Amino acid sequence: MGIPKGSLQETTQKLFVRAGFNLRISGRSYYPDIDDPEIECILIRPQEMARYVGQGILDCAITGLDWIMENDADVAELADLRAPWPNYGVVRWVMAAKDDSPFHAVKDLEGKRIATEAVGMTKRFLSQHGVTSHVEFSWGATEVKPPILADAIVDVSETGSSLRANNLKVMHVVLESTPRFIACHAALADPWKNAKIERLLMLLKGAIAAATRVLLSMNLPREKLPEVLKILPALATPTVATLADPDWVDLSTVVEERTVRELIPRLYAVGARGIIELPINKIVE
Repeated sequence: MGIPKGSLQETTQKLFVRAGFNLRISGRSYYPDIDDPEIECILIRPQEMARYVGQGILDCAITGLDWIMENDADVAELADLRAPWPNYGVVRWVMAAKDDSPFHAVKDLEGKRIATEAVGMTKRFLSQHGVTSHVEFSWGATEVKPPILADAIVDVSETGSSLRANNLKVMHVVLESTPRFIACHAALADPWKNAKIERLLMLLKGAIAAATRVLLSMNLPREKLPEVLKILPALATPTVATLADPDWVDLSTVVEERTVRELIPRLYAVGARGIIELPINKIVE
């Protein structure tokens, strides 16, 4: 299994921990340890990951949609792993030029020079718009290249702050990318590997599903149950159990963590007591 090195590395390690695995990444080794004897991990740059999975060297891996497309890799995309964690959200690949440049759209770049790390993706985007440009690979600091070293760039942007700092304007969004769990077709054709990948993916997705949710538990007078159910979010499916005192019930439900600060005062006001908020590691649906 390929573990992405670089910006995705730390969050990927935390994801595995939340999923129940002890994944240990040493700064001096490219072979992380994991407390599952049936899994062997290797640390690789996301830019190369899809190629190795497509070639069957790796059975499965985590990498970005952008690098799957850049490598034009023949892999099975099994899950979108976007999560509310650093580097696991949506990132945009944008086409940009200097604010004061005469370039406002891709058609203005006919015959011009474009610098990017995603050469294949950029060439396909240009081809879709019938534009021929000189696309050059950029080894880094791409945003500083216009207007002297390039007329425009295609670069990744998460917040847009780097573009603004370098007085660049966005002309097009070339691609919106998120982390993906991918697998080799040959591995999925192997019954044992396919089952192992399915179980692993179930735990990873369960950890992501629980990332923004918590468990609320409370006691309340039975007569207040209808009123409390009206307060809880429509998608909540509470569990209700009778207490030793038949006039009281115990209610537990999963809710979005961001709603808790509004819910607890309202629940208390209608009679809920002993309200407890608990974190959740996994939700398997």
